[in-house]
Amino acid sequence: MKYINKEQIKFPKRKKESRKGENGEVLIVGGSEDYVGCLTLAGLAALHTGVDWVTVAAPEKVAWAVNCLTPNLITKKIKGKFLQPIHVKEIVDLSTQFDAVLIGNGIGRKTGTERFLKTIVKRIKKLKVVDADGIKAISIDDVKDSILTPHLGELKILLLNSGILQKQVNKIIKQRDVKQKAYLIKQAFKQRLKNNVLVVKGHIDIIISSDKVFYNKTGNPGMTQGGTGDVLSGLAAGFLAQNRDLLQSAINATYINGLIGDILLKKKKGYSFIASDMTKDIRVVLAGLKNVK
Repeated sequence: MKYINKEQIKFPKRKKESRKGENGEVLIVGGSEDYVGCLTLAGLAALHTGVDWVTVAAPEKVAWAVNCLTPNLITKKIKGKFLQPIHVKEIVDLSTQFDAVLIGNGIGRKTGTERFLKTIVKRIKKLKVVDADGIKAISIDDVKDSILTPHLGELKILLLNSGILQKQVNKIIKQRDVKQKAYLIKQAFKQRLKNNVLVVKGHIDIIISSDKVFYNKTGNPGMTQGGTGDVLSGLAAGFLAQNRDLLQSAINATYINGLIGDILLKKKKGYSFIASDMTKDIRVVLAGLKNVK
């Protein structure tokens, strides 16, 4: 079993004469009155990958809160407390202006929200990253051209939503051998992954495309804290908006997210670091990796 290493990390290239907007623009769709910080964490992570522009589309009060947390993110304020099917057209139309769309962070599971999610993952034609409650609302057949970033609980729901039998799902979730778990996941989805990449988060992350499997061992138990997954999905969306490569973006994001956690574990001398600490160290880690090249 081979693990991702520094040599497999490839950064998007920026032309010297490039102008604003030519180095990637990300749209983040999510948030609810219960969850605000996740959007900020994901948005800042995406910006630190080097994209020119990140816009957060969220319920209006949530969007105003994001504006208060940071001046670096643009917000599109959607009327209402939660994203609902009536907002589909507005979001789909907005998505045409962006290179990659991150869907699901903090969106919740209120009445109508799951139908909203199931519809927009089908109708948005841009490259996508689907995270958190976005994963819980869909089957694998609903989405294409996407990176999905489930932890085991979200993977279980995705499998069941995709029509995989409960007995087979239980076998996957309970499997402790990482290589065997990857094999069982591929068998379950067979040819249904299409042009999607799964990042199954765990003590060893598994990255699965239709024809390849990678393993990542950066990261530590301190990263079970809320918000670290939002940083991961933001990194993936940021890289994806620049390089248009689903698998490479997933590899970059997974390795770098875990590496930041490992650096913070040493710096804080224990598990006292939080997700917002991670966004502050992204640029340091990226600079270090680029110097290795």
